Amino acid sequence: MTFAFSAAELVSLLAPRATRGATTATIRGIAALKDAQPGDLSFLGNPKYKPEVASTRASLVLLPADFAGEPPADQLWLLVDNPSAALATLCARLEAALWPRPAAGIHPSAVVDPSARIDPGATIGPLCVIEAEASVGPGSVLQAQVFVGRAARIGADCWLMPGAHVATTCILGDRVRLHAGVVVGADGFGYEFEAGRHVKVPQVGLVEIQDDVEVGANTTFDRARFSRTVVGQGTKIDNLVQIAHNVVIGRHCIICAQVGISGSTTLEDYVILGGQAGVAGHLRMGKGSKADGQTGVRTDVEPGVFLKGTPGLPFQLEQRINVLRPRLPELFRRVDTLATELAELKARA
Repeated sequence: MTFAFSAAELVSLLAPRATRGATTATIRGIAALKDAQPGDLSFLGNPKYKPEVASTRASLVLLPADFAGEPPADQLWLLVDNPSAALATLCARLEAALWPRPAAGIHPSAVVDPSARIDPGATIGPLCVIEAEASVGPGSVLQAQVFVGRAARIGADCWLMPGAHVATTCILGDRVRLHAGVVVGADGFGYEFEAGRHVKVPQVGLVEIQDDVEVGANTTFDRARFSRTVVGQGTKIDNLVQIAHNVVIGRHCIICAQVGISGSTTLEDYVILGGQAGVAGHLRMGKGSKADGQTGVRTDVEPGVFLKGTPGLPFQLEQRINVLRPRLPELFRRVDTLATELAELKARA
């Protein structure tokens, strides 16, 4: 999209702690430090890119409040507490222009059961299906081809993108954001082996996603075998994540792409799972614990512990093991040599 901001408008919007330098340029783009050109805004979000600040050609740069130095001519620095968060504030303004809230109402092509309760302030997009006794709260937006099952409940100011699926009796709180293809309430993967065959165990519980949760594209939540699969307030979940039946996820957790969490496991508040981490079933990860990318979690995790590797070990221990691992062949050769020399010494004795 195209946009244009003066330096004064950005200072007003972002409210920096201080400014240095000045620019007369109109800001029309956002770019990385090394790629930015005059007329672009850039930012220092990661300390590893600090050397690039001196050479950037951006007209306006968001920098940490304690950043030292002076900008070149026709460049403005905005010194803020968190440059990445400041950029997010600007991008929120741009997002509102990219995806303006559609007018409230029900599209003529939507199929809505007469017993469903749709708030007059909600938006139901093309080809949506809303089954009997379901409800959609005020300000919520269902884009094209969203499915809401029987007696499912969607709270206020939610945004469900195309193809999202909220199954029978499942619950979304307020301000929940589901990206395209999310499935809330697929059957849990439950079978018993009886008489030489796998017999399906009915999954009769539901999924509850609490307020302010955001879920990435094609992530799936299995309905509970009984009771509830739960995602706590403020948790953020990336694309292609699998949450199994009866999992309980606490508040403000971060779960990155391609994570799998097996059934009946509990994540307490503020847990972080890196990409492709896997968590076995019937475990508990304590408050504030973390698992690095591709970590395999096979036992309970104490609060605050940071795991790495498979099986998961404390992060620093696994790092030391990784440093030593390439030396193992040489170590075994040396041990074999020492064993041979020791045997020869014993034979001579």
